[in-house]
Amino acid sequence: MLKTITSLIVAAAFLTACAPLKVLNALSTKEALQVAHGVEYGSPFIENKAQRQALNRHPRRRLDIYHPSGVPPTNGWPMVVFFYGGTWREGARRDYAFVGHALAAQGILTLVADYRLYPEVQFPDFLHDSASAVAWGMRAASRLGADPARVFVMGHSAGAYNAAMLALDPQWLRQADAPPTPKLAGWIGLAGPYDFLPIENPDAQPVFFHPNYPAATQPIGFAPASSPPAFVAAGANDKVVDPQRNTLQMAKALARQQPSVHHRVYPRIGHASLILALSTPFQWTAPVLRDIANFIRDTRVDGQTD
Repeated sequence: MLKTITSLIVAAAFLTACAPLKVLNALSTKEALQVAHGVEYGSPFIENKAQRQALNRHPRRRLDIYHPSGVPPTNGWPMVVFFYGGTWREGARRDYAFVGHALAAQGILTLVADYRLYPEVQFPDFLHDSASAVAWGMRAASRLGADPARVFVMGHSAGAYNAAMLALDPQWLRQADAPPTPKLAGWIGLAGPYDFLPIENPDAQPVFFHPNYPAATQPIGFAPASSPPAFVAAGANDKVVDPQRNTLQMAKALARQQPSVHHRVYPRIGHASLILALSTPFQWTAPVLRDIANFIRDTRVDGQTD
């Protein structure tokens, strides 16, 4: 009965366009021991000092930090850097507090990062931002109480694209001055677009200069190369990002080189409900949180999974 009532409340908020993610955050439990808001993550890829300092002050180059409670492991907590979706046009880190709290409840120190959006920027500027956030997390891991050898990048929808590109194409983290070792421990993609040319979604077309697409924009093109362990998932009822063309094809491509590839397609789950399944009111709909936590927990420092 409680599940039904909660679902009706949240569904009503969505139907009336009444700040649905704020409703989810209000209904979700606050599991993090502490939260640091609005931390600057820098822009080392810009050589000009004045330009770099100006960009560092950009309000969308910020992240929030969610610390787990309890006694940390000997080497520190695993860390996840999370990027939300929104067709590279919308989204805000504060709306995804439920992700930070849900992962913190699993003993995962979590960074939820903003990045600049269209029309202010186009490809690949949001990848530079995302890489800077991850590089900042890798450098700060020990200071924050995390294990620098167990840093994961994660995203949903457009954010999963960002995560995949950082994990599969080394140029982005290299340009962001990420530590060469240890490397990313793994990546998690939820309903990610990994093979989407030609772009049919009119909202996404100008982000990638349709129809004059730049080279090397598709994560699937980097999949046959080396990849850290991966967990890719989608909802079977996703009508926004085709799970067959994207999630399943990515899993197959990764499996040719990376034995530690896990993929799930959840029945009765759609595009938005996949990420909503991390929130307290909807965790019963699919074991997304459990599967992500198990993947992170079971991924060893040597790049394999137990």
